[in-house]
Amino acid sequence: MDVLISSATMCISPKNPLLVRSARPGSLILPKPRSPTNSVRFHRVAAVAAARATAIDLSDPEWKLKYQRDFEERFSIPHITDAFPDAEAIPSTFCVKMRSPTYINTKDRVLLKVINYSSPASAGAVCIDPDCTWIEQWVQRAGPRENIYFRPEDVKAAIVTCGGLCPGLNDVIRLIVITLEIYGVKNIVGIPFGYRGFSDKNLPEIPLSRKVVQNIHLSGGSLLGVSRGGPTVTEIVDSMEERGINMLFVLGGNGTHAGANAIHNECVKRRMKVAVVGVPKTIDNDILHMDKTFGFDTAVEEAQRAINSAYIEAHSAYHGIGVVKLMGRSSGFIAMQASLASGQVDICLIPEVPFNLHGPDGVLKHLNYLIETKGSAVVCVAEGAGQSFLENTNAKDASGNKVLGDIGVHIQQETKKYFKEIGVAADVKYIDPTYMIRAVRANASDGILCTVLGQNAVHGAFAGYSGITVGIINNHYAYLPIPEVIAYDKSVDPNSRMWHRCLTSTGQPDFL
Repeated sequence: MDVLISSATMCISPKNPLLVRSARPGSLILPKPRSPTNSVRFHRVAAVAAARATAIDLSDPEWKLKYQRDFEERFSIPHITDAFPDAEAIPSTFCVKMRSPTYINTKDRVLLKVINYSSPASAGAVCIDPDCTWIEQWVQRAGPRENIYFRPEDVKAAIVTCGGLCPGLNDVIRLIVITLEIYGVKNIVGIPFGYRGFSDKNLPEIPLSRKVVQNIHLSGGSLLGVSRGGPTVTEIVDSMEERGINMLFVLGGNGTHAGANAIHNECVKRRMKVAVVGVPKTIDNDILHMDKTFGFDTAVEEAQRAINSAYIEAHSAYHGIGVVKLMGRSSGFIAMQASLASGQVDICLIPEVPFNLHGPDGVLKHLNYLIETKGSAVVCVAEGAGQSFLENTNAKDASGNKVLGDIGVHIQQETKKYFKEIGVAADVKYIDPTYMIRAVRANASDGILCTVLGQNAVHGAFAGYSGITVGIINNHYAYLPIPEVIAYDKSVDPNSRMWHRCLTSTGQPDFL
């Protein structure tokens, strides 16, 4: 099913991401968000923006102005004064020992999109109209403000880490605590084991201070523990009200952020003066609009060990084939970047790009070609790729995510079977480093990212913002309203230069 908005006459063909066939006059066809096998995912940002906005009539001479106003309205971030117009602004208590100004002007903005595409035919182009009209899209710059809306002595701040483990969790916890103390907050607690900690009476709060968190970044995991699922939003807010929590920092992915947004809305409904700020956490790097999420760089770096091991095993064996499965439920960023970084991968398979295992153009036929020409091969596959080949159990985990079949094992088994059938000896080794990758400590790049995200999360809360998340956009840090980053999962654009670079590196054909 397509999303239909008023526009000029054009249509996107799934076979070809260019303008190749006409639709009915006045219509622009864009792919439905979340389609797992749609090869024109690169139009998703435009599609979702358009679907959530009023229909845009490109014949209207003021359509650009209306589009921009709609964007500004959607990306306007909630503030305490929306519910409490008389909320008092006081001079900031944030102080660092330097002479130059440390505050961010509230009117500072960060440009969301920096490429002015000249044609929809350009690789990775995301266009609003057939002429790729340039419309500036600005979001709120992150950082400390000159005025704050919470008195530090009245603040009880809580931190919660949800979902699965991710490199950098302890780094973010550490910097949130340290920055809160710089503002003058004395009452800081950790909620143990995700949202579950709000309702389980056997899980007491964990008092936090600089002394407690000083060295936690030297280890992987989470000082507070993690879990999926948890109590209802009503129960969580009841618990917050009972505990006197008026600042909540939520570390997690899309599902966790959806929960944070629901908590924010419930607090507004109850007229509670509470700041709820998210810090996006996912090694899959599937959060919308952001350059990357913390833990991703570490995951890509750690994946090199598995790929290198697979290469050595394959290269050292007679007709050796190494298969490595990496994380990536619906987004293949880790598999793509790890393949690019290693330079040892011959086939990279991701959820965004459909493929056939069997047949004249299938993966197995190409593996045979690699064995004949190179003597060995390495396959890197994201966990969400090729799910159509596996039995659908309809099972879901505690977070509501679909339980995936094991595509890595499936490829291993099918490869062995295929080479046995054609009478060619093949030594197939399978490596799944999933939990090894996510349990390590953050590398230097992620350590810096976590530091700045933690600091800016606190700055945003004290500035009076709530229902927001913080991220890096075009190398600058910005605040975004949570609904805009959880509309759907960010995914690899099969028409992007980065995917093209990966294909250039692996030398693989289309497996269709």
